[in-house]
Amino acid sequence: MKLIAILASLSPALAFVAQPSHKSQLRSALHAAQTNADTSRRSLLTNALTGLVSLTAFSQAQPAVAAEDTLTNVYFGVGCFWHIQHEFVEAERKLLNRSDKELTSKTGYAGGTGTDKEGRVCYHNFQGVADYGKYGHGEVVGMTIPENQIGNFAKEYFDLFTAKGERVDPGDKGGEYRSLLGLPGGMGNPCYADVEAAATAKGMSLVAGKGNDPDTFGTKKIFVYDTAKFPFYQAEVYHQFHNDFQSPAYGKKYNNLANEAFLEGRLKVTGCPDRV
Repeated sequence: MKLIAILASLSPALAFVAQPSHKSQLRSALHAAQTNADTSRRSLLTNALTGLVSLTAFSQAQPAVAAEDTLTNVYFGVGCFWHIQHEFVEAERKLLNRSDKELTSKTGYAGGTGTDKEGRVCYHNFQGVADYGKYGHGEVVGMTIPENQIGNFAKEYFDLFTAKGERVDPGDKGGEYRSLLGLPGGMGNPCYADVEAAATAKGMSLVAGKGNDPDTFGTKKIFVYDTAKFPFYQAEVYHQFHNDFQSPAYGKKYNNLANEAFLEGRLKVTGCPDRV
């Protein structure tokens, strides 16, 4: 565009090139053309700078894609994981409007200090394979949620405790049933303040988990773990979408979600003694 404009401004001068008697007119025309070209270049530069400033201002005015909108893996545990999974399935439906095929809540183990040599963590079994209690893990439910929903899911979690701040199945005792939760970065997670606020509202306190921690019954404490240091291990398929002892049976449709998730690859073979 710049070249076309300059050539167009030079066309009157070119008509005089073969006419020596018109040298003064030629010089005048060339001077005018040069002036027009300089003016065009200045205008173009000015317009470009103006556009750049406007674009920069526009970019600064637009909200960036917030990190908390990204999906993140977390886990929560308090007592037996059967009941907790059902409650978080309902939370996924309510808070995220997820369909059955989009559900991510799975029972599992976390907060321990190890696995067997094959990387397994398993429920108590007669074969004695990678017992989760032996490695200091607790029962949890892991899920994948938007980071900006961590606070809301924390509220759902603390609503699972009784008015006295205890788990609903006090008959289950030991570190396997302690209250715990896992966040990327642990207490350093950007949304930790939301979790802490939810805990405080229920009269609960959060403490940093060290791994293989004891039962929390009677203490109103919840251990907080960094998911990078204390990852989630999926429980066996037979532990998924299971009825519990605190509520009426959830129904075959709910129970069958385990088969559907397994067939679709959302549940994996763990290598532990299982029905698959």
